[in-house]
Amino acid sequence: MTAVIKRYSSFLLVLALLGAISLFNQELGKGVFNSTVMQLKEMLLVIPPIFVLLGLLDVWVPKQAMVRFMGKGSGLKGILLSLLIGSVAAGPLYGAFLVAAVFMKKGVTFSNILIFIGAWSTTKIPMILFEFSALGAPFALTRLLIDIPGIIIIAFLLAKMMGRDEIDAIYEKASKQ
Repeated sequence: MTAVIKRYSSFLLVLALLGAISLFNQELGKGVFNSTVMQLKEMLLVIPPIFVLLGLLDVWVPKQAMVRFMGKGSGLKGILLSLLIGSVAAGPLYGAFLVAAVFMKKGVTFSNILIFIGAWSTTKIPMILFEFSALGAPFALTRLLIDIPGIIIIAFLLAKMMGRDEIDAIYEKASKQ
């Protein structure tokens, strides 16, 4: 029982704080509760399809193919593929981390995983199309011309700054999932 409490201590603390806030401001408490329920519904609609796609990726795509296209020595091909997959992906950002875990199991380099996550969060095609229509081509193109090199530079800097032991520990955790 204490292990369960320890594991979920952050959740329980937030729940207690929400209860305390609700005692003093019921309207705020209702708003937070309704927002939480809405987010849970969204997650329940998004997560199952992501798990199905991840299962298919895990079974259908051999590790050798992933290593060849996005692993060590993939070079520009791996970078471009990481950008492309991240840009065409659908779903909220937390889905990218599930995909990243499968990529780790398949031997994708850490920098390519970071590029993929960066692309998922900033260069999604629907977002780009919206920016072209709502904000204009100069804005959308300028943002892309800044974001894409920025994603790549940040990914390589992070991969270099992190120690090999840290990266190996992340890969180890992913392999146990």
